[in-house]
Amino acid sequence: MEIQPIVIGTAGHIDHGKSTLVRALTGIDPDRLKEEKERGLTIDLGFAPLELPDGRTVGIVDVPGHERFIKNMVAGASGIDLVVLVVAADDGVMPQTREHLAIMNMLGVSRGMIALTKIDMVEPDLAELAEEDVREAVAGTFLADAPLLGVSGVTGEGLEAFKEALFAAVDRCPARSIGGLFRMPVQRVFSSKGFGTILTGIPVDGVVRVGDALEVLPGGQRGRVRGLQAYRQKTEEARAGHSTAVNLSDVGQDEVRRGCVLATPGFFRAVRMVGARLRVLDDLDRPFADRTAVRLHTGTAEVLGEAVLLDLPEVAPGGDALVQFRLEEPVVCAPGDPFIVRLASPSVTLGGGVILEESRYRLKRFKGFVLDELTRQEASLGSTRDLLEVSLSRLGEGLHLLADLAVGIKRPRAETAELLAAIAARGGAVSPDGGQKWIHAEALESGLEKLRAALAAWFERNELRDAIDVRDLRQEAGMEQGLLDALLEEEQARGGLKREAGGRVRLCGREIELDDDVRELWEAIGGCMEAGGFQPPTLDELAETCGVPLARVSEVVEMMVDRDELEHLGKGLFMNAACVGRAREEVIANCERNGALEIPELRDALKTTRRFLIPLLEYLDAQGLTLRQGGRRVLRRR
Repeated sequence: MEIQPIVIGTAGHIDHGKSTLVRALTGIDPDRLKEEKERGLTIDLGFAPLELPDGRTVGIVDVPGHERFIKNMVAGASGIDLVVLVVAADDGVMPQTREHLAIMNMLGVSRGMIALTKIDMVEPDLAELAEEDVREAVAGTFLADAPLLGVSGVTGEGLEAFKEALFAAVDRCPARSIGGLFRMPVQRVFSSKGFGTILTGIPVDGVVRVGDALEVLPGGQRGRVRGLQAYRQKTEEARAGHSTAVNLSDVGQDEVRRGCVLATPGFFRAVRMVGARLRVLDDLDRPFADRTAVRLHTGTAEVLGEAVLLDLPEVAPGGDALVQFRLEEPVVCAPGDPFIVRLASPSVTLGGGVILEESRYRLKRFKGFVLDELTRQEASLGSTRDLLEVSLSRLGEGLHLLADLAVGIKRPRAETAELLAAIAARGGAVSPDGGQKWIHAEALESGLEKLRAALAAWFERNELRDAIDVRDLRQEAGMEQGLLDALLEEEQARGGLKREAGGRVRLCGREIELDDDVRELWEAIGGCMEAGGFQPPTLDELAETCGVPLARVSEVVEMMVDRDELEHLGKGLFMNAACVGRAREEVIANCERNGALEIPELRDALKTTRRFLIPLLEYLDAQGLTLRQGGRRVLRRR
């Protein structure tokens, strides 16, 4: 069986003949519940395959028309590609006709046709009046120019012409994309003896195959696909646009319900806040107020919460606004998903729209940057690459993992990497490590400005210094190490600074003019340190000898370290750089003679004491010359 991956859905008022029409088209009664058959009333969703003239199969979802079961109708409508609006010729347009039409419009359904049913029960003149009534009702909607055909599901009158028009509409309807990650809102769950838990629904994206691991959200249970059916036929794979039954291992029936989502593991998450663009129905009898208690319908989920208006004090009928839904229970969704919002009580449809983001925090009303970011996010929804670039930009300064970016846009990592490469080629993003961590170009420039400001501030306070220790710079800039390293590499590539061994950063082009007092002190300290050799004076001793404050001595000593005249051994101990160089040579020769360092021999050669020798040896360890092996020091292999 070849499946055309689109789904047809019915819509319309109660008792207008939706199920009868489906039965006439497919030969299958979509009412599966005992109560439905007894009462002649559709309560829940029904499914039936429809065979096209060329042998392909499409699915039909039959939805309930009673106002009490609108939530079931919305759950079914979430997977529809093409709608058949059913209006009975003897009744004409009724309340749920209008409500279902509005819901389809809000969910983004853009293709369909109209069935004027029960034409066998009215005179031709009344059928014409009903047709005029329908045309007036659908004016200005996506069904304004849709085919409208009279049909009787009971006598078969007009059925062949209706089928031809429906088949033509199916041929014009594009198949759903399968490029993304697998995701299926669960419409029904049950247990079958010998098989276990079975979940049914219409995947909105991706492909699933027997043996794949899947995750049930919001609970997070994981299992493997033991078997698949598409339109009641066994298959090895199912895809977006197939009415699908998934036999899932390791997940109990009581762990899943309608409203859950079955998805590729690791990419989707349950959230209690979402940012969205809301459009209020044109015929609402009052403005939509801030913090209205609502029922949010997205996918097959229905969740209570409140709607916080972000850019308007209230929304007039027919108007739209940016909104954040704060929910009592978590939902699973993705940017670009459509939704319907109904009043919490009584259940009246208020409007609908599109989800823009899974919110990480409460959004404040009337904040310019919040509105700007959501507006940018909304504008990017038509392009996965644009959505990724905006998402990266919104994350701001910092290095962001490829894996996290893939989760943010709900696309496979390989595809996300290709998209990032394309963004980088346009100058929109940078990866300092070759592809695993990324930063937006705007955030990079902002970070560089902060880095330059931190360097300028530090050197202004330390006017005698030629270089700054990277640890001091990190504290000055307030940046995490990974970001700081990336910014330093970029600024060095641009010629603004130079990184040196030992963790020093030197500004290119920085020149220091020394006054006579500083120059005199510099020369005095240099003489003392050279004379001290391997038993150099401390800073306190230098201050006392030179007759200047300790702070001034410290400044000049640090300057001499920057200029490679002295080396800081740690713990406030400094030594003449030439002496450290000689000590390095003595250590190498000592180790080569003895196989390991003979410390008494080295002490005698340098004419020093343990007080100075131990810090010197630890410094050479840190520099990578030697390493400890048990109780001995040996040369590090190069």
